Amino acid sequence: MKTTNQFFTAVLAMLLLFSTSMIFAQEEEAPKGPKFITVTTMHWNMDMEDFDIEAWKAIEKEFLDKVTMKNEFIMGASTYLHLFTADNTELIYVQTFASWEDMGKFGDRNGELIKEAWPDETEREAFFKKRMAYYANEHSDEIYATMPGTKLMAEKPTKDMVTYVRKNHFSFPEDGTQEEFMALKKEGFDTIINKNEYIKAYYPHVHAWGSDRTEYVEAFFLDSMGDLDKMYDRNSELMKEAFPDEEARKAKGKAWRNYFTGVHGDYLYTWVHGLSK
Repeated sequence: MKTTNQFFTAVLAMLLLFSTSMIFAQEEEAPKGPKFITVTTMHWNMDMEDFDIEAWKAIEKEFLDKVTMKNEFIMGASTYLHLFTADNTELIYVQTFASWEDMGKFGDRNGELIKEAWPDETEREAFFKKRMAYYANEHSDEIYATMPGTKLMAEKPTKDMVTYVRKNHFSFPEDGTQEEFMALKKEGFDTIINKNEYIKAYYPHVHAWGSDRTEYVEAFFLDSMGDLDKMYDRNSELMKEAFPDEEARKAKGKAWRNYFTGVHGDYLYTWVHGLSK
Protein backbone atom coordinates (compact mmCIF):
# COMPACT_ATOMS: atom_id res chain seq x y z
CA MET A 1 0.00 0.00 0.00
CA LYS A 2 1.33 3.44 -0.91
CA THR A 3 2.20 5.74 1.96
CA THR A 4 1.93 9.48 2.28
CA ASN A 5 5.15 11.47 2.36
CA GLN A 6 4.61 12.29 6.04
CA PHE A 7 4.11 8.67 7.05
CA PHE A 8 7.00 7.38 4.94
CA THR A 9 9.32 10.04 6.37
CA ALA A 10 8.32 9.08 9.91
CA VAL A 11 8.93 5.38 9.25
CA LEU A 12 12.30 5.99 7.63
CA ALA A 13 13.29 8.40 10.38
CA MET A 14 12.65 5.61 12.88
CA LEU A 15 14.87 3.38 10.77
CA LEU A 16 17.64 5.97 10.82
CA LEU A 17 17.35 6.88 14.49
CA PHE A 18 16.72 3.62 16.32
CA SER A 19 17.62 -0.05 16.27
CA THR A 20 16.91 -1.90 13.05
CA SER A 21 15.68 -4.87 15.06
CA MET A 22 12.39 -3.03 15.62
CA ILE A 23 11.96 -1.90 12.01
CA PHE A 24 13.06 -5.12 10.36
CA ALA A 25 11.41 -7.56 12.76
CA GLN A 26 9.53 -9.06 9.83
CA GLU A 27 12.73 -9.77 7.89
CA GLU A 28 13.69 -13.45 7.87
CA GLU A 29 17.38 -12.56 7.67
CA ALA A 30 17.60 -9.74 10.21
CA PRO A 31 21.14 -9.16 11.47
CA LYS A 32 22.18 -11.78 14.03
CA GLY A 33 25.39 -9.99 14.89
CA PRO A 34 26.11 -6.35 15.72
CA LYS A 35 23.23 -3.89 15.82
CA PHE A 36 25.25 -0.68 16.09
CA ILE A 37 28.51 0.64 14.67
CA THR A 38 30.53 3.53 16.05
CA VAL A 39 32.85 5.32 13.63
CA THR A 40 35.49 7.64 15.09
CA THR A 41 37.53 9.74 12.67
CA MET A 42 40.92 10.66 14.12
CA HIS A 43 43.76 12.64 12.52
CA TRP A 44 47.51 12.21 12.51
CA ASN A 45 49.60 14.70 14.45
CA MET A 46 51.37 16.25 11.46
CA ASP A 47 53.87 18.01 13.77
CA MET A 48 55.29 14.74 15.12
CA GLU A 49 58.92 14.65 13.98
CA ASP A 50 59.82 11.05 14.85
CA PHE A 51 56.70 9.45 13.35
CA ASP A 52 57.14 5.70 12.88
CA ILE A 53 54.24 3.71 11.40
CA GLU A 54 55.55 0.40 12.76
CA ALA A 55 55.95 1.84 16.24
CA TRP A 56 52.39 3.20 16.01
CA LYS A 57 51.10 -0.23 15.00
CA ALA A 58 52.89 -1.83 17.95
CA ILE A 59 51.33 0.66 20.37
CA GLU A 60 47.83 0.13 18.98
CA LYS A 61 48.33 -3.65 18.98
CA GLU A 62 49.27 -3.51 22.67
CA PHE A 63 46.11 -1.56 23.47
CA LEU A 64 44.05 -3.93 21.32
CA ASP A 65 45.40 -7.03 23.08
CA LYS A 66 45.21 -5.68 26.62
CA VAL A 67 41.93 -3.77 26.43
CA THR A 68 39.74 -4.09 23.33
CA MET A 69 40.10 -7.87 22.94
CA LYS A 70 39.14 -8.37 26.59
CA ASN A 71 36.17 -6.00 26.60
CA GLU A 72 33.08 -8.20 26.40
CA PHE A 73 30.87 -5.29 25.35
CA ILE A 74 32.82 -4.69 22.12
CA MET A 75 31.82 -7.26 19.48
CA GLY A 76 34.32 -6.12 16.89
CA ALA A 77 36.90 -3.42 16.23
CA SER A 78 39.00 -2.39 13.23
CA THR A 79 41.31 0.37 12.04
CA TYR A 80 41.40 2.05 8.62
CA LEU A 81 43.96 4.36 7.04
CA HIS A 82 43.47 6.93 4.29
CA LEU A 83 43.99 5.52 0.80
CA PHE A 84 41.98 7.79 -1.51
CA THR A 85 39.91 10.30 0.46
CA ALA A 86 39.78 14.08 0.74
CA ASP A 87 41.99 14.13 3.86
CA ASN A 88 45.29 12.25 4.02
CA THR A 89 45.53 12.80 7.80
CA GLU A 90 42.48 10.76 8.72
CA LEU A 91 42.32 7.40 10.48
CA ILE A 92 39.04 5.61 11.06
CA TYR A 93 38.32 3.52 14.15
CA VAL A 94 35.26 1.28 13.94
CA GLN A 95 33.67 -0.65 16.80
CA THR A 96 30.55 -2.80 16.71
CA PHE A 97 28.06 -3.51 19.49
CA ALA A 98 25.23 -5.95 20.12
CA SER A 99 22.99 -3.29 21.66
CA TRP A 100 22.67 0.38 22.53
CA GLU A 101 23.16 -0.58 26.19
CA ASP A 102 26.55 -2.16 25.44
CA MET A 103 27.73 1.10 23.90
CA GLY A 104 27.05 2.75 27.23
CA LYS A 105 29.00 0.10 29.12
CA PHE A 106 32.15 -0.38 27.06
CA GLY A 107 33.79 2.88 28.17
CA ASP A 108 33.65 2.00 31.87
CA ARG A 109 34.90 -1.50 31.09
CA ASN A 110 37.78 -0.04 29.07
CA GLY A 111 38.71 2.02 32.12
CA GLU A 112 38.82 -1.09 34.31
CA LEU A 113 40.90 -3.03 31.80
CA ILE A 114 43.33 -0.14 31.35
CA LYS A 115 44.04 -0.08 35.08
CA GLU A 116 44.48 -3.86 35.08
CA ALA A 117 46.89 -3.71 32.13
CA TRP A 118 48.93 -0.77 33.52
CA PRO A 119 48.41 -0.84 37.29
CA ASP A 120 51.29 1.58 37.89
CA GLU A 121 49.95 5.08 37.33
CA THR A 122 53.24 6.46 36.06
CA GLU A 123 53.62 3.67 33.50
CA ARG A 124 50.00 4.07 32.47
CA GLU A 125 50.37 7.79 31.89
CA ALA A 126 53.58 7.23 29.93
CA PHE A 127 51.94 4.68 27.62
CA PHE A 128 48.97 6.89 26.79
CA LYS A 129 51.16 9.95 26.35
CA LYS A 130 53.19 7.97 23.81
CA ARG A 131 50.02 6.70 22.16
CA MET A 132 48.25 10.04 21.91
CA ALA A 133 51.36 11.75 20.55
CA TYR A 134 50.48 10.25 17.17
CA TYR A 135 47.12 12.02 17.00
CA ALA A 136 45.82 15.54 16.60
CA ASN A 137 43.31 16.78 19.16
CA GLU A 138 40.27 16.92 16.87
CA HIS A 139 38.07 13.93 16.11
CA SER A 140 34.46 13.20 15.14
CA ASP A 141 32.03 10.39 15.98
CA GLU A 142 29.08 8.81 14.19
CA ILE A 143 26.80 5.94 15.18
CA TYR A 144 25.18 3.74 12.54
CA ALA A 145 22.62 0.95 12.70
CA THR A 146 23.31 -2.27 10.83
CA MET A 147 20.97 -3.61 8.15
CA PRO A 148 20.05 -7.04 6.78
CA GLY A 149 22.04 -8.26 3.80
CA THR A 150 25.63 -8.53 4.95
CA LYS A 151 28.27 -10.62 3.19
CA LEU A 152 30.73 -11.96 5.75
CA MET A 153 34.35 -12.87 5.14
CA ALA A 154 34.67 -16.47 4.01
CA GLU A 155 37.93 -16.73 5.96
CA LYS A 156 39.98 -14.53 8.24
CA PRO A 157 42.18 -12.14 6.21
CA THR A 158 45.95 -12.59 6.38
CA LYS A 159 46.91 -9.19 4.94
CA ASP A 160 45.74 -5.60 4.64
CA MET A 161 42.62 -5.13 2.53
CA VAL A 162 41.08 -2.32 0.50
CA THR A 163 37.81 -0.98 1.89
CA TYR A 164 35.60 0.94 -0.51
CA VAL A 165 32.95 3.04 1.26
CA ARG A 166 30.01 4.51 -0.64
CA LYS A 167 27.74 7.06 1.06
CA ASN A 168 24.35 7.64 -0.55
CA HIS A 169 21.57 9.87 0.76
CA PHE A 170 17.90 8.99 1.17
CA SER A 171 15.44 11.15 -0.77
CA PHE A 172 12.21 10.23 1.12
CA PRO A 173 10.02 9.78 -2.02
CA GLU A 174 6.28 10.38 -1.74
CA ASP A 175 5.50 7.17 -3.62
CA GLY A 176 7.99 5.00 -1.71
CA THR A 177 7.34 2.23 0.77
CA GLN A 178 9.51 0.44 3.28
CA GLU A 179 8.43 -2.87 1.79
CA GLU A 180 9.53 -1.95 -1.74
CA PHE A 181 12.86 -0.56 -0.60
CA MET A 182 13.74 -3.64 1.41
CA ALA A 183 12.60 -5.96 -1.41
CA LEU A 184 14.77 -4.11 -3.92
CA LYS A 185 17.71 -4.15 -1.54
CA LYS A 186 17.41 -7.90 -0.90
CA GLU A 187 17.06 -8.62 -4.61
CA GLY A 188 20.18 -6.64 -5.41
CA PHE A 189 22.14 -8.36 -2.65
CA ASP A 190 21.05 -11.87 -3.65
CA THR A 191 21.57 -11.50 -7.38
CA ILE A 192 24.64 -9.23 -7.51
CA ILE A 193 26.62 -8.49 -4.36
CA ASN A 194 26.51 -11.98 -2.89
CA LYS A 195 27.54 -13.52 -6.23
CA ASN A 196 30.36 -11.08 -6.98
CA GLU A 197 33.57 -12.95 -6.21
CA TYR A 198 35.59 -9.72 -6.00
CA ILE A 199 33.51 -8.51 -3.04
CA LYS A 200 35.02 -10.41 -0.12
CA ALA A 201 32.72 -8.80 2.44
CA TYR A 202 29.90 -6.27 2.40
CA TYR A 203 28.30 -4.30 5.23
CA PRO A 204 25.37 -1.88 4.76
CA HIS A 205 24.30 0.50 7.52
CA VAL A 206 22.26 3.63 8.11
CA HIS A 207 22.51 6.70 10.32
CA ALA A 208 21.53 6.19 13.95
CA TRP A 209 23.12 9.20 15.65
CA GLY A 210 25.26 11.93 14.16
CA SER A 211 25.42 14.75 11.66
CA ASP A 212 23.36 13.46 8.71
CA ARG A 213 20.25 11.33 9.13
CA THR A 214 19.95 10.73 5.38
CA GLU A 215 23.12 8.63 5.14
CA TYR A 216 23.00 5.13 3.68
CA VAL A 217 26.51 3.67 3.88
CA GLU A 218 27.89 0.58 2.16
CA ALA A 219 31.34 -0.86 2.89
CA PHE A 220 32.91 -3.25 0.36
CA PHE A 221 36.05 -5.23 1.22
CA LEU A 222 38.38 -6.08 -1.67
CA ASP A 223 41.73 -7.82 -1.99
CA SER A 224 43.34 -4.99 -3.95
CA MET A 225 42.85 -1.68 -5.73
CA GLY A 226 42.82 -3.55 -9.03
CA ASP A 227 39.73 -5.44 -7.91
CA LEU A 228 37.69 -2.22 -7.73
CA ASP A 229 37.25 -1.98 -11.51
CA LYS A 230 36.73 -5.74 -11.69
CA MET A 231 33.98 -5.44 -9.07
CA TYR A 232 32.10 -2.86 -11.15
CA ASP A 233 32.47 -4.91 -14.35
CA ARG A 234 31.26 -8.04 -12.59
CA ASN A 235 28.32 -6.14 -11.10
CA SER A 236 27.24 -5.16 -14.63
CA GLU A 237 27.52 -8.75 -15.82
CA LEU A 238 25.49 -10.05 -12.88
CA MET A 239 22.86 -7.35 -13.37
CA LYS A 240 22.38 -8.44 -16.99
CA GLU A 241 22.25 -12.09 -15.94
CA ALA A 242 19.61 -11.38 -13.30
CA PHE A 243 17.55 -9.11 -15.58
CA PRO A 244 18.30 -10.03 -19.22
CA ASP A 245 15.45 -7.88 -20.52
CA GLU A 246 16.83 -4.37 -20.93
CA GLU A 247 13.58 -2.60 -20.11
CA ALA A 248 13.12 -4.65 -16.94
CA ARG A 249 16.70 -3.88 -15.98
CA LYS A 250 16.15 -0.16 -16.45
CA ALA A 251 12.95 -0.33 -14.42
CA LYS A 252 14.76 -1.97 -11.51
CA GLY A 253 17.47 0.66 -11.58
CA LYS A 254 14.92 3.48 -11.72
CA ALA A 255 12.95 2.02 -8.80
CA TRP A 256 16.10 1.78 -6.66
CA ARG A 257 17.33 5.27 -7.54
CA ASN A 258 13.94 6.67 -6.54
CA TYR A 259 14.95 6.25 -2.89
CA PHE A 260 18.12 8.34 -3.20
CA THR A 261 19.00 11.91 -4.05
CA GLY A 262 21.59 10.91 -6.64
CA VAL A 263 24.38 12.57 -4.63
CA HIS A 264 26.95 10.19 -3.21
CA GLY A 265 30.53 10.09 -1.94
CA ASP A 266 33.26 7.51 -2.56
CA TYR A 267 36.08 6.72 -0.14
CA LEU A 268 38.94 4.22 -0.20
CA TYR A 269 40.67 3.06 2.98
CA THR A 270 43.22 0.46 3.95
CA TRP A 271 41.92 -2.03 6.50
CA VAL A 272 44.91 -2.66 8.75
CA HIS A 273 45.61 -6.34 9.28
CA GLY A 274 46.53 -7.11 12.86
CA LEU A 275 44.55 -4.23 14.34
CA SER A 276 41.12 -5.83 14.46
CA LYS A 277 38.96 -7.82 16.83
